[in-house]
Amino acid sequence: MGLGKGKDDYKLAATSEDDGKKRSKKELKKAKEKKNMDELKKEVDLDDHKLTLDELHRKYGTDLARGLTSARAREILLRDGPNTLTPPPTTPEWVKFCRQLFGGFSMLLWIGAILCFLAYAIQAVSEEEPANDNLYLGVVLSAVVIVTGCFSYYQEAKSSKIMDSFKNLVPQQALVVRDGEKKNINAQEVVVGDLVEVKGGDRIPADLRIISASGCKVDNSSLTGESEPQTRTPDFSNDNPLETRNIAFFSTNCVEGTARGIVINTGDRTVMGRIATLASGLEVGRTPISIEIEHFIHIITGVAVFLGMSFFVLSLILGYSWLEAVIFLIGIIVANVPEGLLATVTVCLTLTAKRMAKKNCLVKNLEAVETLGSTSTICSDKTGTLTQNRMTVAHMWFDNQIHEADTTENQSGTSFDRSSSTWAALARVAGLCNRAVFLAEQSNVPILKRDVAGDASESALLKCIELCCGSVQGMRDQYNKVTEIPFNSTNKYQLSVHQNKNEGESKHLLVMKGAPERILDRCSTILIQGKEQPLDDEMKDAFQNAYMELGGLGERVLGFCHFHLPDDQFAEGFQFDCEEVNFPTENLCFVGLMSMIDPPRAAVPDAVGKCRSAGIKVIMVTGDHPITAKAIAKGVGIISEGNETVEDIAARLNIPVNEVNPRDAKACVVHGGDLKDLTAEQLDDILKYHTEIVFARTSPQQKLIIVEGCQRQGAIVAVTGDGVNDSPALKKADIGVAMGISGSDVSKQAADMILLDDNFASIVTGVEEGRLIFDNLKKSIAYTLTSNIPEITPFLLFIIANIPLPLGTVTILCIDLGTDMVPAISLAYEAAESDIMKRQPRNSKTDKLVNERLISIAYGQIGMIQALAGFFTYFVILAENGFLPSKLLGIRVEWDNKFCNDLEDSYGQQWTYEQRKIVEFTCHTAFFASIVVVQWADLIICKTRRNSVFQQGMRNKILIFGLFEETALAAFLSYCPGMGIALRMYPLKPNWWFCAFPYSLLIFVYDEIRKLIIRRSPGGWVERETYY
Repeated sequence: MGLGKGKDDYKLAATSEDDGKKRSKKELKKAKEKKNMDELKKEVDLDDHKLTLDELHRKYGTDLARGLTSARAREILLRDGPNTLTPPPTTPEWVKFCRQLFGGFSMLLWIGAILCFLAYAIQAVSEEEPANDNLYLGVVLSAVVIVTGCFSYYQEAKSSKIMDSFKNLVPQQALVVRDGEKKNINAQEVVVGDLVEVKGGDRIPADLRIISASGCKVDNSSLTGESEPQTRTPDFSNDNPLETRNIAFFSTNCVEGTARGIVINTGDRTVMGRIATLASGLEVGRTPISIEIEHFIHIITGVAVFLGMSFFVLSLILGYSWLEAVIFLIGIIVANVPEGLLATVTVCLTLTAKRMAKKNCLVKNLEAVETLGSTSTICSDKTGTLTQNRMTVAHMWFDNQIHEADTTENQSGTSFDRSSSTWAALARVAGLCNRAVFLAEQSNVPILKRDVAGDASESALLKCIELCCGSVQGMRDQYNKVTEIPFNSTNKYQLSVHQNKNEGESKHLLVMKGAPERILDRCSTILIQGKEQPLDDEMKDAFQNAYMELGGLGERVLGFCHFHLPDDQFAEGFQFDCEEVNFPTENLCFVGLMSMIDPPRAAVPDAVGKCRSAGIKVIMVTGDHPITAKAIAKGVGIISEGNETVEDIAARLNIPVNEVNPRDAKACVVHGGDLKDLTAEQLDDILKYHTEIVFARTSPQQKLIIVEGCQRQGAIVAVTGDGVNDSPALKKADIGVAMGISGSDVSKQAADMILLDDNFASIVTGVEEGRLIFDNLKKSIAYTLTSNIPEITPFLLFIIANIPLPLGTVTILCIDLGTDMVPAISLAYEAAESDIMKRQPRNSKTDKLVNERLISIAYGQIGMIQALAGFFTYFVILAENGFLPSKLLGIRVEWDNKFCNDLEDSYGQQWTYEQRKIVEFTCHTAFFASIVVVQWADLIICKTRRNSVFQQGMRNKILIFGLFEETALAAFLSYCPGMGIALRMYPLKPNWWFCAFPYSLLIFVYDEIRKLIIRRSPGGWVERETYY
């Protein structure tokens, strides 16, 4: 992680004058950048929250009543610059376009095109009437690259419309006090030391140290992941600046109340600014698929250059001139280039991206599709990804027993016994002592989906009571509110008094809710089965047990009590006073507890289980409390049943935690506070030895450290997150997955993929699609490469055996860019063969997209059979025309001589140059047709790598269409009038089509037997040598 290495590296940079001179400016700049990144990765280093008001005044020179003077503010603005975030550097569009045109695979085709133009130039100089083949080929290759490049560029541009997200974070106006007057100024002009006022609904304009507040709450969820609004007061409450109550952060929202504070950081120096800089400055690795494609290009180039050079030397030995030899060399290298493959790969990835979009995964960059498939670790955020991101009442405790409420999204779960009159009293307190209200005009929206004005806990109570007891508004109209004391952090309760029109009860009802232990302290009786009973020690123990149990489930527990105010003291029209409290708040009657949690999404446990069987480790990384995090982790199966953490083992054996051997615990919950002090090695140990890990209370920088730790283990890491705090980790991960609904713009910008429905289960779908595309790309490549051999061998025999050319350049292009295209793409639609989600993630070191075995089967086995089919057809046609195979050897020079018009065949007939060429081009066409016929079998055997084709079935409609399409295209090219002039393709006799049929059948039978042996003896010789 380099927690402290950055500085040491930097010191070494200039130990003495000479070293300083030796190191170039570039190196120094790099060292400086690394130092900056390491600085940013460290925890936020603030001490302003610990200072007293006097010390603040001394540090910033701010008058705590009158603010800064305008002149001083201007000076600081000049010194620090405006209060804005530096936008992340964006890649200009033309650069992106060039990357698509000249990246990876395209380079191979460009080199091919240049070589073709070179060969044509050599021919044009040395011959009077050069053949145009090489010119055509060069033009076609260039066209293929340009078209595919434009297509990929369009795809990427469509899905990654960069949002100016960081700009949206900056509030537009801020209210400051300068020279003792309140002024509304542009937020960019706020400076360090300014005195700022914020109220409910405002965005906080910079990092503030609160000096006075009244009922102020801020929503920190985008920064820390806490779904509850956090109270802000002037008091120093925690050493950690992210947790203390007296600092409000730039770009978070003030939800309610008002506050005054002194600006302690602006712009890029704010906590949010540091995260933004960290996210935009991270070095991003390459995608696994681009590494695979590069590996593949190396193999193909190697094969091409090897063949080219060997035959270059051979042709010189056989006595050809230098120029001819160079043209052969170029011809062989170009023949090895699979022209159609670039388009196939691009189309396959695009199709998968489209398929994933239908399943709610929006992929921003095409290569990320496959990355998800090779993922071996998923670091998931909790709030909103694994959970529903809405507080929901989970349990109640009344009548001395715990009742379970229904937390499912569609209310399909269990319901509890509502007949007890204690429940009626509890519901009444929860509905009345509650300031949340439904927003207007939502009567036709289901209750759980309605929008609420009020904080998360209160809206959970409101929805729960509305579901169980009908309209809360009706209840509130029946019991008019007379007075209330709102919740505050000192007394930790909220209280209100209502008029009560019920017969047999007093005229005024006092209701109260708050922290359970505070409520219990104010009660002397408890309601059981609707009757008040004294609150004795036995009942207090029962309460304590229930409170501990619910708290241990990671739930937020609230206590409720009420009191009937006696009519003789509080008659109708009594003036209640909330400042000087003139009514009882002690000796009340305890009614019950209600506990809330942000419940897991319904589909998550199943998804986590699928990840586990697919060999993917799921790690939870959250800013929430360890107890809640652990409860949710157990709920969704990230910590599976029966697996204990160190704390669990200690509790079971009743020994102190430090006596437990950490290796005994499979599961592990790491607190962010402890994570701060771990070295990189200790973190590696945790990641290595625990299978189930939860990180709680983590800061944004720590999320990044965790991701880097996983990557050090060699894992391909996917990270999910929705807050701004997740953006550095999203950017650093091999694939960042942002949330479409709840996600902040910033996180969406940093991510490679966006889950449109925010559901963790969609990731599993993504993994499945990613693995499938990897398998199918292998099949596509195997199919495409096979026809390379029957395309190259004619050229080689033409050089070595001096026979008339069996297959021309133009016909090769008709195969690569014509007949082979649709079948190759159709393999992208092939269904998964075996259980794709039951195998381990692929190992990027050993499981390559194209390996030696794939080349050996495509080139050395199936390709050879295909070449035989072509030559058989070629010899049949020439023999039918009078040239027997023995006569053809060494005939090339005379055959290609324009001035030789009396060449004799085996039977003594004389052939003119024109007649010979028509036979030769008919042979080209027949060779082409026989390649199409053997590619039928090749396409069918490429459907599976292990299973029999009979097990897989022929359900791929696109593939069946591909078979018919390539045949129809071949027939069209052969029989269409005018093709003789355009492409030099001539009509064939029907029986010439059948020459290749036996070879096609041979390919099919050969491969079925090979796969049968692989299935019968797994791990045997055949599998080791031929399973690609």
